[in-house]
Parts: sequence; C-alpha cells; structure tokens
Amino acid sequence: MRKDRPLIVQGDFTVLLHDLHPDAEEAREQLSCFADLTKRPGDIHTYRITPLSLWNAAASGMGADQILEALGAHSRYELPVKVTSGIRMLTERYGKLTLDRSEEGDLVLCGDETLLGNLAEDATISALLTAGAETGQRHASPENRGSLKQELVRLGYPVIDLAGYRHGETLPVQLRQQTLGGRGFQLRDYQKLAVDLFYREGREDGGSGVLVLPCGAGKTVIGIAALASLGCDTLILTSNVTSVRQWKTELLDKTTLDDSDIGEYAASSKQVRPVTIATYQILTARRQKDDEFTHMKLFQERNWGLIIYDEVHLLPAPVFRMTAELQATRRLGLTATLVREDGREKDVFSLIGPKRFDMPWKTLESRQWIATVHCAEIRIPLSAPEKQEYEAAEAKSKFRIAGENGRKIDAVRTLLTKHEGKPALVIGQYLQQLHAMGEALQAPVLTGELPHAEREKLYDLFKEGAIPVLVVSKVANFAVDLPDAAVAIQVSGSYGSRQEEAQRIGRILRPKPGDNNAWFYTLVSQDTKEVDFAHKRQLFLLEQGYHYEVSDWRLDKNKWKRESYVQWDERRKINE
Repeated sequence: MRKDRPLIVQGDFTVLLHDLHPDAEEAREQLSCFADLTKRPGDIHTYRITPLSLWNAAASGMGADQILEALGAHSRYELPVKVTSGIRMLTERYGKLTLDRSEEGDLVLCGDETLLGNLAEDATISALLTAGAETGQRHASPENRGSLKQELVRLGYPVIDLAGYRHGETLPVQLRQQTLGGRGFQLRDYQKLAVDLFYREGREDGGSGVLVLPCGAGKTVIGIAALASLGCDTLILTSNVTSVRQWKTELLDKTTLDDSDIGEYAASSKQVRPVTIATYQILTARRQKDDEFTHMKLFQERNWGLIIYDEVHLLPAPVFRMTAELQATRRLGLTATLVREDGREKDVFSLIGPKRFDMPWKTLESRQWIATVHCAEIRIPLSAPEKQEYEAAEAKSKFRIAGENGRKIDAVRTLLTKHEGKPALVIGQYLQQLHAMGEALQAPVLTGELPHAEREKLYDLFKEGAIPVLVVSKVANFAVDLPDAAVAIQVSGSYGSRQEEAQRIGRILRPKPGDNNAWFYTLVSQDTKEVDFAHKRQLFLLEQGYHYEVSDWRLDKNKWKRESYVQWDERRKINE
C-alpha cells in the first residue's frame, strides 16, 4: 500500500480520485485520457473505465502499457488483476479488425480467422456479409459499411476503417493570411495539430473522426482549415440558423471563397452550393411523424468530399441513419464534449469516427487562449409558500418549482452589481421565469419566440456594448458567438445535463481584455432536487479541472457566504 497516492482502482473498473490530494490535478489529467467522470460525492471523484473510453484512447495512440503505467503511478494499492487484464484485452481489440476494399470494389473485413468465424455466427453480422470467404477475410457490400461498423462495436470489436474515401468535387480554396477585416491570420499550433490528426497525412485511416475542444478555442476555424486542406465540396451541418450565418461569415473572412460559393440551407433559404451550411433541424423536418425526411436529399445534392458535423454531440437519430450510408465521404465531428444525453456515443465513434484530438481546457486557459473562469454554486432557500408547494408537488413539478425560485431574482441583482461593467448573460430554462427576470432587471429577453432577425439584432447590440445584460433561454446554448460576455448566471436548466453545462460555460470562454477573467454562477434552490442535478451537471467541468465554490445565500444581508456542504458520510475517507 502506498498511502501518498491519490487513486484507488477498484475491480469493477471504477477509479476513486481524492480531489484534495496534492497530485490530484496530474492524476485527473491522465485519467481523463481513458476514463469518464461519473460522480463526485464530496472530495472523492469517481471515474469509470469503459470499452469506449479505452478505444478512444487507443485511437489517439495510447496503448495498454501507457494506461496501466498512468494508473500504477498514482494508485494507492496494487492494480486488481481483473482490471489489468481487462484493460489489455479491450485496448488491444482496437486494431484486431480492419476494413479494406478489394480490387472489385467490395468491402473486405480482415482479421484473425477464428475471430471472424465467431463474429459471423452473430445473425446481424452474418446478414451484412456476402457469400464466400477466404482465410482471414470476409466480404461485404459497400452500402453496409456503416452498419457493419456499428454492429462490430456493439459486439466489442471496433474496426479500423481503411476502405478509403472519394475526393468529391474539387473546390479551389485557400486560407487567407490576412482577414477581410485586415487582421493577420494563421492557425494556432493546436489548431494545425488538430487538422493534421484528422487528415493523418492522407492515410487511408485518416479523414474521419471527432475533434474535442472547448468553446472559444476556434472549432469553426479548424473545420475551415480541414475544408481548405482537402479542397473539395463540403456540407456543413450545425445546430441553428445563427450558427449557419456565423460559419458563412468566418468562411468569407478567412478563406478565398466568395459569396457565390457558399449556400445557406435553412428555413428561409435553400441554396445548394460548393460549400453548403444546413441545420440539423431542417434535415429532420417533416409534416407528419410517418412522412419521409424530405430534406435528407441534401446529402446527395452534390458530390460532397467532406461533411462537417458541428456540435456533433447534438446529432439527431435520423442523421445517424443517413451517415451510416455515407461512409465513403470524409466526416469531421466538432464538439466541446463527447457526452450525449441519449447515450449514443458508440454511434458517434463508429459512424463519424474515433476521437482524434482532445485539448484540455486548462491547457488553453494557461496559454490565455480562453478566459480563466471562476465557477460558483449558490444555494438559495425557497420562500415558505414555495417550500410548501414544493413538498406537496409530484416529482416532475418539484424540479420546476425549485428552478423558478422567486428569490433568485434578488441573487441575480446582487451578482450583477458585484460585476457591474462586465457584459453578463442570465440563462434559464423556463420562459415565465426569464420574462420575470427581464422585467426585474430591465433587460431584453431572447428566447425561441423571437424571429431570427430580432435575435441577431439583440446579439449585435450585446456585442457592441449597447446591452449590458441579456436574458437568454436555451436557444443561446448552441454555437452562439458572444465573445465579450464575461459573466454567466444560470438560474435554471435541463435537469442534470452535463452537455448543457459545457455549452453554457462556453458562452463566456473567449479571451477577455485586461485580466482575462470570467465568472460562471449556478443558482440552485437549497434542500431540493436541484442540488442533486447541479452535481451531475458539474461533472464535465470538474473533469476539465474546474472547481466550484459552493456558497449559501444570506437572506438577512442579501449576500452569500462560503460554506462547506460535503457531508461526512459522503467523504469516504481516503485512509480507510
């Protein structure tokens, strides 16, 4: 036993990290490469090693020896044999199977003959294979490429896809050295590395995968650089109309493309051009539940050589199904988090590609590429009538009552006074609450009720400094560029959504003039379910190295004081 180490590795592939240990940051940084944070009771944070987390690590070049060395260096006890052997087995499964293409154009699944024979006994796999087989090989039709990869991942055998890609229609495009605004432009070193790791020097296993970077790190710029390096017609899919226009602005500003090369494919415009930018919403729109998705034809409108999936964690199920049929087209996923609320991370892995690059948020912060963010959770008691209503309500209604706690308005006022002069966003889930906030603060309210033109006007006024405080709904979660926002106060949210937590903090991550500081506040109702959900939401940011200061709101003095809310039975003392 080595009492001076911060980790306890358990036989069920969970890892306990003592967050107060002096080596916790170093251990967390290594753990995040091959394990997922699942809960955080007090000072003990729990990670879980999964097949997918190991395969993503393997895809990025991390082998079993390196993973075991990282665990062993920080573990208090000897690693369980079950964990050691399991990590070796699962990590080494990545690469046991490859998918290639025969001279006749068929897909060829290659691997150990015994393994191939066993896999072929699965009815679903067998249905995807064609007649005839050679030792160490099985054949399949090209149209089954995506489905075969999905099913192999389901069975625990990720395949390395070497079947290649079509180039698509050639598009003459280069990155500018000077933007249209007259500023010098070149890729940052990590942006260039991300593009290189995606493209992999034109190798057959390059051209598909996911790049994970925080908001403000320039994911759009990386996508544009990938487009320019491939020089082909490109379809860009993103989350909303605001993002469509931001992509177009960036393309015009930083590449040699002109307006006639770029099409917007959304509700009010259906332009198909060499570079076309569409929303997920338009692709999945249909009149009746059983109707066809009429706009899915966009995938066949041109000979696309690259499809960029912006905010890939939001990719809807119908687009997954279409993507399974487009495996001969290069695919790039961009996201701040691989966490999906629907649990379909394996589909992202098999259909878009493995994680190729993951830039730690704290690394970018240390280099001042993103702001230094101070996170705080403030717990506010319900009023007596609200508490009575809460206790009598059904489970689903309890969360809304807690979220709409009327006392949060006073807390927001105090926080805005504390940060007077800093551009601030008040973010929430419930329209009635947001309109009440807007009225109390004398601030405009931006929700999905507003037409896109009015939303754009409010965004522009906020950027110009004409609006110091903007109250926003979840429409501002996604791909909205508000570079000057320095304070974000979330007053309610979507239950325990880690994904939403990452998106909301992303609104304030862009570098700030002067001290480069930003503040992220979460207001929760004391002694309610909202506290439990807040813990779940914060997991992603804790994994990135952020810490939340938990505070108690003082009604008598209209301010907060710092308190410790870690219960002794939660601490699970590290010395036991």
